[in-house]
Amino acid sequence: MSADPRDLMQAAADVARKAGDVALGFFRGGIAVDTKSDGTPVTVADRTAEWTARQWLEERFPEDGILGEEFGETRPGAKRRWILDPIDGTKTFIRGVPLWGTLVAVAEGERILAGAAYFPAVNELLVASPGLGCFWNDAPTRVSAQGTLSQAVVLITDERFLQAPERGAAWRELSRQAAISRTWGDCYGYLLVATGRAEAMVDEALSPWDAAALQPIIEEAGGVFTDWKGVRTAFGGDGIATNAALAARVREELGAGGRS
Repeated sequence: MSADPRDLMQAAADVARKAGDVALGFFRGGIAVDTKSDGTPVTVADRTAEWTARQWLEERFPEDGILGEEFGETRPGAKRRWILDPIDGTKTFIRGVPLWGTLVAVAEGERILAGAAYFPAVNELLVASPGLGCFWNDAPTRVSAQGTLSQAVVLITDERFLQAPERGAAWRELSRQAAISRTWGDCYGYLLVATGRAEAMVDEALSPWDAAALQPIIEEAGGVFTDWKGVRTAFGGDGIATNAALAARVREELGAGGRS
């Protein structure tokens, strides 16, 4: 039960790769799609990948808790827990689009100790731990230095804002001012911000398993990750990730809270 941040970062990367490769084996395979009680889709790929990650973690970290999108929480009273999203972007996965990923984080309370995001269909891996940096396919990575919104790339998962329609007008104004505005977000948008290929990624709704791995990735790449209140957290229920240069401007345009 190692507490060394480097060991935890390596473990997050290893289990993300293992689970992601299992999901990749089902990709574009014509699998059946079920609907969960919240109306979102799920497949055998989601379940098998998460089960694989859980087995791997149980063997190596038997005292830790596990929180996963598909199978809930194990040992909720544990000091440390692993937070899993076997396929972030299931709707994308189902349609054969390769911009989905496997997310793994390890946390004590709401303090994220390490996070990994693996994109099996495009063979990209991000891993980070506070104070140790962010690595993209084993090389250090940084957000962009772009500080001019008119030259920026801004991204979003769903620009319809179905859960918070009052935010839609602010997003449309932000995207109008930017050089490029794109969707097909989910975790792939955060990959683009962390690697300097985009300047902002916006989500109106994020569960802990969606956001936990992404907070240290963005921050250790030199960016800013907050909820819409401007609080530096992966547990706020929504998220805005930016480079540092445009952090205040993007949040101002969106009517979100200031940097925290």
